[in-house]
Amino acid sequence: MSDTPSGLPDVAVIGFDAPFRWLAQGWSDLMACFWQSLVYGLLLTAFSLWLVYALYTTRIAFWVFALTCGFVFVAPMLAMGLYAAGRTLEAGARPTLRGMLFVRSALRQDLAYLGLALLIIFLLWGQIAQIVYGLSTFQTHSTIASLLDFTFNTRAGHTMLAMGTLVGGLIAFFAFSLVVVSAPMLLDQNTDVFIATVTSFRAVSRNLSPMLLWAFLLALLLLLTVFTGFLGLAIIFPWLGFASWRAYRTLVLPLI
Repeated sequence: MSDTPSGLPDVAVIGFDAPFRWLAQGWSDLMACFWQSLVYGLLLTAFSLWLVYALYTTRIAFWVFALTCGFVFVAPMLAMGLYAAGRTLEAGARPTLRGMLFVRSALRQDLAYLGLALLIIFLLWGQIAQIVYGLSTFQTHSTIASLLDFTFNTRAGHTMLAMGTLVGGLIAFFAFSLVVVSAPMLLDQNTDVFIATVTSFRAVSRNLSPMLLWAFLLALLLLLTVFTGFLGLAIIFPWLGFASWRAYRTLVLPLI
């Protein structure tokens, strides 16, 4: 007999290999609609480069660093077109670029509530990052090079990095638990934001070790795009979007 509360879908128990399987399935989906996904990724990359350039020209290097780390909070909401494409592929059809860029089912009040919650978490992270930075140094580092030199070559920088990683990691995992299932679920099902977010937390709590691994893989692959000057987002972001759809389809069992 199921111990799932009434009205909530049941969640599957997965093995430690599931995250790697999702990545493999996501790559297969990416290859099935490569050009559409590439354009989707390039548009996100162009916006990211524009934002970094705008911050860089204002000589506020700290915000380039803070917003780059905070990208993981809002990334699931930017992947709605990829979830829709994953659903289309699952139905045996071929996604179109127009269908990926203009997702009607994403224009929902409940998704707006979820997006607002993530925005609040993102802004909270920005404030906490400022506090950690302010407690670590009395200087304002106006260039990325000076910020990196401070971060990696001074004791105060090491302390800032450790504190930021600890606090940011806790906030990021809370955001991940909130949205990992709920974002694609709200796109896919006629449910409300409460049921979707509770289901998301239940999926994570029932599969804590595999989901910690999944969160680590997502963060690692997104971090790798920084070392490519964000150009890697054009491929990696669509790949992770498709893989996240596969994760949702594995974790949330259909209501009987």
